[in-house]
Amino acid sequence: MTAGRTNVTNVVDWNTPPVYVDAVLRVLGQVDLDPCSNGHSLVPATHTYQLPVDGLEETWDYPRIFVNPPYGRDSVRKTSMMSWVSKAADAHERFGSEILMLIPVATNTRHFKDIIFTKFTAICFLADTRLKFYVDGEEHTKGAPMACCMVYVGDALDKFTEVFSEFGTVFPIASSISSEIQ
Repeated sequence: MTAGRTNVTNVVDWNTPPVYVDAVLRVLGQVDLDPCSNGHSLVPATHTYQLPVDGLEETWDYPRIFVNPPYGRDSVRKTSMMSWVSKAADAHERFGSEILMLIPVATNTRHFKDIIFTKFTAICFLADTRLKFYVDGEEHTKGAPMACCMVYVGDALDKFTEVFSEFGTVFPIASSISSEIQ
């Protein structure tokens, strides 16, 4: 896990709960790419990357992307949450991709300070503080050991706010607002 947490399980496929998959679809309309998919994913994406195909190494040149990335560091591949957030920001800048990411709340980290708070459009701090991910197609019995949020980069701030206000507090990110004003 990130932010100094240690892994408490060997499970690696933590799937997005159906209620959030539905909300993502309400914002995006459809998901063109899920770069962190697996055989039990509930995300109906047109294109998926599943290990051994590395979603960080493949193109994200798709209009609508949903990412529920690995929350821990991968010591073999030398990747972390920063790698996934960087890839999302790059896809938005290069291809105009609209992206939603379900990630742990860790506002003290570099990926929040350097990327999310400077390049993303909005964030929803989910009120569901013990989010229950799905494992092997079933709701896991224990909730996540950390709070989670949905971060968004794209042009549909109003739609994101409308949909995700049902799940927590949505904050537009000041850098995205100030760039719209100028």
